[in-house]
Amino acid sequence: MLTHEENELLCRVEGKAPMGQLMRRHWTPVCLIEEVSEPDGTPIKAQVFGEDLVVFRDTNGRVGVMDEYCPHRRVSLVFGRNEDCGLRCLYHGWKMDVDGNVMEMVSEPAASGMAQKVKHLAYPTQEWGGFVWAYMGPQETRPEFQPPAWAPTADAKVTIAKAIIPCNWAQILEGAIDSAHSSSLHSSDMVPARVATGSATETNWLRPSTDKAPRMQIERGTYGFRYAAIRRPITNAATTDYVRSTVFVAPATALIPPNNLYNVANINVPMDDTNTAFYFIAWGHPDQTPDTATWRKFLGQQVGSDLDEKYVPLRNVSNHFWQDRAAMKAGNFTGITGFPNQDIAMWVTMGPIADRTHERLGASDLAVVEFRKQMLEAVKAFRDGAQAIGTGDARIPSSVCSFQAIVPKTTDWRAYEASYVWDAGAPALEPSYSTSTP
Repeated sequence: MLTHEENELLCRVEGKAPMGQLMRRHWTPVCLIEEVSEPDGTPIKAQVFGEDLVVFRDTNGRVGVMDEYCPHRRVSLVFGRNEDCGLRCLYHGWKMDVDGNVMEMVSEPAASGMAQKVKHLAYPTQEWGGFVWAYMGPQETRPEFQPPAWAPTADAKVTIAKAIIPCNWAQILEGAIDSAHSSSLHSSDMVPARVATGSATETNWLRPSTDKAPRMQIERGTYGFRYAAIRRPITNAATTDYVRSTVFVAPATALIPPNNLYNVANINVPMDDTNTAFYFIAWGHPDQTPDTATWRKFLGQQVGSDLDEKYVPLRNVSNHFWQDRAAMKAGNFTGITGFPNQDIAMWVTMGPIADRTHERLGASDLAVVEFRKQMLEAVKAFRDGAQAIGTGDARIPSSVCSFQAIVPKTTDWRAYEASYVWDAGAPALEPSYSTSTP
């Protein structure tokens, strides 16, 4: 368990909070590219680290991420006119470009030169892997943008489901790196089967083990850590182990063990102290990775049927996350459709910020304990002037990846030569793996 002071240091991200300042030293996803795909289209509101932002694509296709509030009288620019390579405030007609330059001040005399004296807050941006990214830290420390581990090259297909979750980022991250819970919470969706390796179908993820109490082992790195959840396989249990290795990439990314078709990742962006933009990602070879509609249907994360137009889940505490008790009696473990929705129910019912002072942790919580230990060490060091964890030369090496495999008991998972799922010669996804399936 943590003390109250440690919990606050781990979780708080707004304003001058050290964890938020550490996170600002990384390039951060602000929204999906699909949300601002149209030049001169509708601006959107975003929130990151407690800061209100407006995001828009200008006439020439450049994306701007700016302070939501006009520098003049602080009204919202989300309602502004997106036209002629700038965003114009409705109140007095001030117009800013994507770099925060004031292009026009129609309410001021041209001779005043005031427009040249005002600079609106705008952040450097990058588009990659389906996201609009921004660097929100001090510009003198801005690193060059580097592709994330889950979108290493431009030819990788990246498919993303988004949901706005009303709780703190850390309890979501802890769920993503907690391999032990999947054998219980997701047991009706991640089904034990006599398969050679973890496999995906159009309805389930199959895994070759019934073992619900994995042995955990950790290997720490400068970027975060990786760990193995070692289970007893269904076949050849006397001579082999089933290893699922997850990677935590500081400050808020998890590389989740893949299936036989594509790789999986999760990134959690703190909107403020008690709300998080949760992104669940499939990526890999274009022939093997689901498209967006398929992925979101599979996860139960479709806008309209599962989420409102702002990506807020329609399932919530007040409607018991649409839990079906009849289905539970018939054999479904949770009665909640879509395994991310099962996770969301757990995260949200912990409260806006989980009270870690009353927990009772066990051997299966090794990764959670390591996450807290490493991030508290990192944020204290950063507060004292050290470089932010996972930046510069300390960023994750390209050789580090998540994996799952059945291996001989004599194999050390740390030395296992893993690589991401990328098979250009494999057959394309079966037609049944589509949204047309009844």
